[in-house]
Amino acid sequence: MSAREKQIGLNEAVFREVNERIEGLAETFDIKSEPLDLVCECGDATCVQRITMTRAEYEELRSDPHQFAVHPGHEIPSVETVVGKRKGYDIVEKDRGVPEQVAERTDPRS
Repeated sequence: MSAREKQIGLNEAVFREVNERIEGLAETFDIKSEPLDLVCECGDATCVQRITMTRAEYEELRSDPHQFAVHPGHEIPSVETVVGKRKGYDIVEKDRGVPEQVAERTDPRS
């Protein structure tokens, strides 16, 4: 595993965990009908882009531990592939091998 691949994966895992907590707070405060205001889950630790999606879209995204939501253009082709485009964000899927393994090991829902 290269240090770069590992760092990208860990950055994305941190952003995914932040979004899990945002989703949890929305559940706690019973604001299920409101869209979720989330952080971009790209591998750039300095990214400050926001993305918005419904709870249903978020649950669909989280159903696959290899998928992350990123601001358009924030994908990193050396470790992931854009598999879907939505209004205001793209869905990337981690490539096989190290990127996929990091995503699985850091999945907060497993």
